[in-house]
Amino acid sequence: MGASQYRSQLERKRKQRIEAEKKAGERRSKETDERTAAAKARAAASKAKSSTTAASKIREAERHEKAAATAGKEASRWQDKVSTYAKEEVDLQGKLLKAEKSEADAVERRRQREQQQADRRRTAESASLHHRMNQTETAVNSAIRELRAAKPEKLRVLILGAASAGDLRIGREQTRIRRAVESALHRDLIELDVRPAATTADLLDGITRFRPHVVHFSGHSNEDLIEFEDEQDEHHDGVIVTAQAFASAVRATDEPPLLVLLNSCNSAAQIDHLVERVAPFAIGMSDEIEDGDAITYAAQFYAAVANGQSINSAHLSAQAALELAGLSGADLPTLVWASDVDPAATFLVKPIQ
Repeated sequence: MGASQYRSQLERKRKQRIEAEKKAGERRSKETDERTAAAKARAAASKAKSSTTAASKIREAERHEKAAATAGKEASRWQDKVSTYAKEEVDLQGKLLKAEKSEADAVERRRQREQQQADRRRTAESASLHHRMNQTETAVNSAIRELRAAKPEKLRVLILGAASAGDLRIGREQTRIRRAVESALHRDLIELDVRPAATTADLLDGITRFRPHVVHFSGHSNEDLIEFEDEQDEHHDGVIVTAQAFASAVRATDEPPLLVLLNSCNSAAQIDHLVERVAPFAIGMSDEIEDGDAITYAAQFYAAVANGQSINSAHLSAQAALELAGLSGADLPTLVWASDVDPAATFLVKPIQ
C-alpha cells in the first residue's frame, strides 16, 4: 500500500478519534448533570413536609441516577473507542513512515539509475567523438579493431544458467532464446551451447572447447560477485565467484569472445572491467531486474542478432520489447563497448557470401 493511502487512512482514523473524544466528553457531562440533579432531588425529598412530595422527589432522583449510570456507560464505551483509535493511529503512523521511506528510497534509486545512464551516455558520446577524431587522423585500416566475426563462421553462443536455490526460471529463459533463434532469418548461422545448471567447470569447458563469440550468463550476481552451481542434484548454496575470477576465466583462451552478456542483477558494475580486459562489448543490468524482464530482454536480443541486426540495434530492440510488454526494467540493461569499436556497425551474424 502506498504512502498516500496510509495518509488517507490516518486522517480518517484521526477524525474518528476526535469524534469519539467529543462523544465521550458529552456523555461525561451528561452523567455529571444527571448526578447533580439526583442529589438535588434527594435533598428536596429529605426536606419535604409531606410524604407524597418526598416520594415524588425520590422517584425523580432515581430517574436522574439511572440516566447518569446510562450516560456513564456510554462515556466509557466511547472512551474505549478513543483508546482503540489512538492505537490504530500509532500503527498507521508507523506504516506511513515506512511507506514514505520506501517511496523515497525508490525515488533515490531511480535518480541514481538516471544519473548512471546520463554518465554512460556522456561517456559514450565522448568516446564516439574521440573515435571520429581518430578516424580523421589515422588510416582506416588501423582505426577499427579486426574482430573475430570477420571470418565466415557460425556465431557460437555459450549460454550459462545457474540458480542453485531453484528461484529463477533459467530453463524458461534458455528455451525462449532457443525458440527466438530458431524462428529468426539466419537461424542456420548460429550455434548454441546451452548449460542450464552451469558450474565453474562448465564455464572453463565452454570457453576452451566451444570457443564462443558470445558468453551469456543468467543467474545471481551483484557488483562484485557471480554465483554458479555445484555438482549437486538438490537445491544448495551456490558457488561464489569474484568478478575478477570470472573475467580471468572468460579471457583464458586464444580467441576471447566478442560480447559478454550478464543477464543478472546489479551486473553493470562489472562490464567496464570486462570491456577493458576481455571483450570489446559487454551488457549488464544496472539494478535488480525481475526474472520475466530478464527473459524478455534476452529472447528479443538474440532474435534481433539472428535477424542480422547490429549489436546496438539488438540491444535497443530488446529494451523496446520490455516497454511494449509494459515491463518496468527497460532502462536496466546497459551496453558498453571499447573505444575502438562501434556497436552500431558491428554485426554478429552476417550471411555467408
